[in-house]
Amino acid sequence: MMELMNMKKKIRFMETVLRDGQQSLIATRMPLSDMLPIIKTMDEAGYHSIEMWGGATFDSCIRYLNEDPWERLRTIRKEVKNAKLQMLLRGQNLLGYKHYSDDVVSAFVEKSIENGIDIVRIFDALNDTRNLTTAIEAVKNAGGHCQAAISYTTSAFHTIDYFVGLAKEYTQIGADSICVKDMAGVLTPDAAYELVSRIKAAVDLPLEVHTHATSGISEMTYLKAVEAGADIIDTAISPFAGGTSQPATEAMAIALEGLGYDTGLDLTQLAEIADYFAPIRDRFREEGILNPKVKDVEPKTLIYQVPGGMLSNLLSQLTEQGLQARYDEVLAEVPKVRADLGYPPLVTPLSQMVGTQALMNVLAGERYKMVPNEVKDYVRGLYGKSPVPIAADIKEKIIGKEALVTVRPADLIPPQLPIFEAEISKYAKTPEDVLLYAAFPQQAMDFLGKREDRFYGIPVQIVDVSIAID
Repeated sequence: MMELMNMKKKIRFMETVLRDGQQSLIATRMPLSDMLPIIKTMDEAGYHSIEMWGGATFDSCIRYLNEDPWERLRTIRKEVKNAKLQMLLRGQNLLGYKHYSDDVVSAFVEKSIENGIDIVRIFDALNDTRNLTTAIEAVKNAGGHCQAAISYTTSAFHTIDYFVGLAKEYTQIGADSICVKDMAGVLTPDAAYELVSRIKAAVDLPLEVHTHATSGISEMTYLKAVEAGADIIDTAISPFAGGTSQPATEAMAIALEGLGYDTGLDLTQLAEIADYFAPIRDRFREEGILNPKVKDVEPKTLIYQVPGGMLSNLLSQLTEQGLQARYDEVLAEVPKVRADLGYPPLVTPLSQMVGTQALMNVLAGERYKMVPNEVKDYVRGLYGKSPVPIAADIKEKIIGKEALVTVRPADLIPPQLPIFEAEISKYAKTPEDVLLYAAFPQQAMDFLGKREDRFYGIPVQIVDVSIAID
């Protein structure tokens, strides 16, 4: 019997409640004070890793919670001794929406690992490997684990062969593990089985699979991925699971244990963690931060290939303008714009660009009559290479006869760190403060100024903006 137990296939779990789980359901509004009482239990529950930083957490800390995100990381690191701490990084974009110079990217990665991060999951919205190389090299130099993520999407261009090729490229440029990042919840069970099987056959690295429960098929997708050889799956503890978040940790653990897999998880401690987070979820619901709609199943995701968070953002924008009746019209325009723009995966910042352009096309009554500057920069090539070349007529509508940028976009950006250091010298006390300012200049200025003014008793107002989709 003992021999049979030792032969059980291991499948490990990454818990997302402190980052993607709460980002997907409550726009990353969970403060550190809600996390600390349960951190030790989470650390002892048997997770492979706990995702607790990156994505929109950094932004949310200074915009809404009056918290120093670096201090959050250091505080949690002191409590976590067993599980790995994991973060999400948008490649050359870091945690924002534009490219940074290489010196800023390297410094940010170095300080993230120095302050407590073990695993850095790095992705690029266009799967342009040129936008990953600096961050990957920085993780390796700092002694961290570099997980390179494939932004999964569907189109005639995005074939299994294409994704397997990406996994091979990521291996060659230094990845320690690979993640299939299905941010929209559109990875179907059959595709998951074939994709995982093919990547595991081609690449000798651990493989993690990330999906969202938006479309209603996520548990089946995880089961087929595990059967195909996935090593790690991403889940959220049940109070913050489902809908636009991930499948429930406890449910997946019980199901896989029953099928003969060794999850390494303590179900008693998982129940304790769920019991702890349930009233926190209820509080956010009562405060109106947790919109019940984000818990809905949205099969339209599979039709329109639109992330659940993007669906709710579009509806919210239209409702604010009294135009919610045009929701289906805008939704139908999204895949058309995506095709026009070369089938970019719908993840930050491309999800925002495509959604905004679809909205403008419908409201203007003429396609590409109004075009945001970010979309123009994307068409110019300043975000990287589009998966499929953009048609000449679409290009001309958006940027006229301008020549395209063909070099790595960051090659056009001179060193920025000395500039940021000079601009924030009045308030920055540490290199981390400078990087806070580099990532979100106005919000960091407000936050660091508020920290300074707290000493003198002067209040400072912090402004509100929308949240990202990772």
